[in-house]
Amino acid sequence: MPSGCATVEPATRRASILGLAPPPSDARRTELADFLKHRRALVTPESAGLEANGRRRTPGLRREEVAQLAGVGVSWYTWLEQGRDIKPSPQVLDALARALRLDAAERAHVFHLARVELPLPAGDYPREAPPELHAVVEGLMPNPAYLIGPRADVLAWNRAAARVIGEPQRAPDGRPNVLWWLFTSDERRDEQSRSTARNTLARFRAEHARRIGDPDFAALVDALDRASPEFRDLWPRHEVLTEQLGTKTIEHPELGTLRLHHLQSVPTSHPDLRLTQFAPADDATRAALARL
Repeated sequence: MPSGCATVEPATRRASILGLAPPPSDARRTELADFLKHRRALVTPESAGLEANGRRRTPGLRREEVAQLAGVGVSWYTWLEQGRDIKPSPQVLDALARALRLDAAERAHVFHLARVELPLPAGDYPREAPPELHAVVEGLMPNPAYLIGPRADVLAWNRAAARVIGEPQRAPDGRPNVLWWLFTSDERRDEQSRSTARNTLARFRAEHARRIGDPDFAALVDALDRASPEFRDLWPRHEVLTEQLGTKTIEHPELGTLRLHHLQSVPTSHPDLRLTQFAPADDATRAALARL
């Protein structure tokens, strides 16, 4: 093998060929083991609801106590802390997170190190804009900006967005919804609008996959299927997209030709939501938005 080339383990090579996530490496297992041992040392028996029986050579919980709290075998948990090649289930990792008093970020860290898919958080996704994010959307004036939920429901939509790209219509359930607007409105059905609708549907499809069985998602899909031939054509294609970054040109009846960069981002405080913002791509567009 030429100097400087990395050795690829057979399992990793197979995973790459099949397009799968590679299995946990020795480095990841070691990092997970060290993290669990460190967190175990920070949890006192009293805080875990246990009696501190006898003197302890090291601070924190014993391995058998963590195993007891998580409902797993002592030997199995010991192997996990030794960095053995074992694959814990999401349920077991959640039990360990509770036993070790991990917060949301620490819980996600454990799942990532173990190469296990992180389950969706318990509870529903936000149906209204958090006040701080609503203020951010308004504060981006005179640039268009809006905030949507995982079902493409509109949570915040500033005045510039209303003037430049219009205002979304309400879905049959009464919620303003970008997807419903794009597939059922007759306002703009040019090639760019159709491309925007298709890309928005592909991003919705990615969210839908994470929430199979959610009745609100199912109701929106059913309503779109009945209302839009274009949706009926695209939905069976299973197109998926998770990013939004580009530049679009809008021929506005009042403001003239607008060239806008657009970006969709995920607020780390509310990862179920999506913030879309536009920025002028040239001086003429910047001047036109300033007149708003």
